[in-house]
Amino acid sequence: MQKEENKKEDLMNKIVSLCKRRGFVFQGSEIYGGLAGTYDYGPLGALLKKNIENSWIEYFIKSRENIYLIDSSILMHPKVWEASGHVENFADPIVECEKCKKRFRIDQIKDKNKCEECGGKLGSSRNFNLMLETKMGAVEETAVNTFLRPEEAQGIFVNFKNVLQSLSPKIPFGIAQIGKAFRNEITPRDFLYRVREFEIMEFEYFIHPNDPWEAYFDNFLLEQKEWLSRIGVDVKNFIH
Repeated sequence: MQKEENKKEDLMNKIVSLCKRRGFVFQGSEIYGGLAGTYDYGPLGALLKKNIENSWIEYFIKSRENIYLIDSSILMHPKVWEASGHVENFADPIVECEKCKKRFRIDQIKDKNKCEECGGKLGSSRNFNLMLETKMGAVEETAVNTFLRPEEAQGIFVNFKNVLQSLSPKIPFGIAQIGKAFRNEITPRDFLYRVREFEIMEFEYFIHPNDPWEAYFDNFLLEQKEWLSRIGVDVKNFIH
């Protein structure tokens, strides 16, 4: 088991090194020692990412008449996140080592009582909110606390009425967008797969309550696999 994990880690290190040498991905803030969970796309990486985004827009939006693209703000009114339940529930259970003070997600440690780093005792479990908090306002005393969005669905939902009023779409229809999202990951890991700042491409599809949602879901699942195959992803490696 340990040998297999070392093999995977060695492969990941080779991928990270290759991406840097070829100008695809660099460690964020590298000249100052780097910032965990952040990465910069280099000359080739930036173009590759843009090509993937354009391909997604062509396949899921421009090729059909009932999915509409928007670009909502990263910063939203704090009440949006309260209403959606993110403020209260968007959290991971963590434990902290009483000796070295390092924090770990409970689902990522084998021994729930002993620190994997120093062997110290782990404290009680508590929830860690994954949203990155920021302030809006020129003066700290009157600044409003809000969050960098952890996902894009809420930007779609708050603009649902605006899309209805401006375009008068008929059910079923979808609203899509591509943009940055942010999560205050406790332990960023695995290169670009679990980071604090990342890009999301998503859409919400709205149907009549009496329509069989399973049929729509299965159809979009097949279309997602078809698009992924077009951009070079081997979908046979997916877990069904």
